Parts: sequence; C-alpha cells; structure tokens
Amino acid sequence: MTDPERTPGNRPRQRKQVLLRLDPAVYEALARWAGDELRSANAQIEFLLRRALAEAGRLPGDAGPLPRRGRPPGDSAPGTPPPPS
Repeated sequence: MTDPERTPGNRPRQRKQVLLRLDPAVYEALARWAGDELRSANAQIEFLLRRALAEAGRLPGDAGPLPRRGRPPGDSAPGTPPPPS
C-alpha cells in the first residue's frame, strides 16, 4: 500500500509554504469560519482552495489528501482513558 504523503523515492512529501496577504476583515471572517469547523485558518484556506480547484476541474490527480484533523490515533492526552473498543 502506498502512503500519499510520500514521494516515489520514499521521501516524505514537503508541504509548500506560501506567504499570503489578506485584508484584516477577510482574515477575521476566515478565522471565525475555521473556528466554527474546528480547523486552523491555514487548514481552512487549504480546504477552500482544494474545493474551488475540484469544482473547476483543476485539482491535480496526484494531490495528496488533506492531513487528518485532530490528534493522531492512539495518542491520548495524559489522564484520559483510552476510547472504548
């Protein structure tokens, strides 16, 4: 099984860093929307860009999936019982 976050040479895929300048009011609205959906502002921007690309038929087929939200599986916070099985 292949890992979508790895390149053919078995190296982890690097995420591209982009500087984005936004109007402060636009950023505040985006941050509120992200909070409503339990995402960071960065994750919300990526989600919206991917959705727009998909709707326009321009999302590359080799684009990896969005990173999973939340804490990795099996990594519980100290003092919390494990989830029921």
